[in-house]
Amino acid sequence: MGNSLKAIVALVPSDECQKYLLEDLEEMPVDKMVDLSGRQLRRLPLHICSFRELVKLYLSDNNLNHLPPELEQLQNLQILALDFNNFKALPLVVCTLKQLCILYLGNNQLCSLPLELRLLQNLKTLWIESNCLQCLPEVVCELSLLKTLHAGSNALRALPAQLRCLQELRTVWLSGNLLSEFPPVLLDMPFLEVIDVDRNSIRFFPSLAHLPGLKLVIYDHNPCRNAPKVAKGVRRVGRWSDEEETPEPRKRSGAVTEITFDEKPSPPPAAKPELEAEPC
Repeated sequence: MGNSLKAIVALVPSDECQKYLLEDLEEMPVDKMVDLSGRQLRRLPLHICSFRELVKLYLSDNNLNHLPPELEQLQNLQILALDFNNFKALPLVVCTLKQLCILYLGNNQLCSLPLELRLLQNLKTLWIESNCLQCLPEVVCELSLLKTLHAGSNALRALPAQLRCLQELRTVWLSGNLLSEFPPVLLDMPFLEVIDVDRNSIRFFPSLAHLPGLKLVIYDHNPCRNAPKVAKGVRRVGRWSDEEETPEPRKRSGAVTEITFDEKPSPPPAAKPELEAEPC
């Protein structure tokens, strides 16, 4: 079905038109996965909520701004993709799906997350990139099993100190925010393996050599005067990443003159990552 025809049909809220968009998806697939991405849907067809054994539901790249309360029936759901839609608030019914391991909320219009998100205590991966968040919602710090947090391309200026409570957190992606300093809380998280603060406004990096679990730090495209020091074997991506020592400012007549370097060209925009399931 052509995308233009789908877009026209999506404007008609009749059951017949919705069935046309779903291409006669009337029974739950054997693999317990339903992928309705890119169908121009404006509402979730209610009969999908009757697939009570459903494990994976992909609703990416539609025109959704709400979800029906009947979604609560999907208590076996482990992966839910709501990215690239029109949500201005996370529907509370999502917070009733207590078996969720992976939740994709990127590329919406979210300015906050509800306190009820704390009910998702099995959540291991949370994508909230490319929204309207000016601060990281503190409720995220209550997701005790969280291993991966994608919060890039928002308007974050700092991270809450409570983030250190997430002892299972291994990967944090913060590129494209408004951080003017390296978040101090990350210095108290020894189990972190990947830190991405690319494309922020950080001018100075503290030493990260004391973080025993660190494997990769990405700090490119910051107006920094130094590279973060790391332990042997840790990969750095950014200015001076191949240098053993960070260049020091030159002193001249008692004054300090900063060394300037040519900016590297920005890389092309990253493609949307495939929605691969992580083991739950």
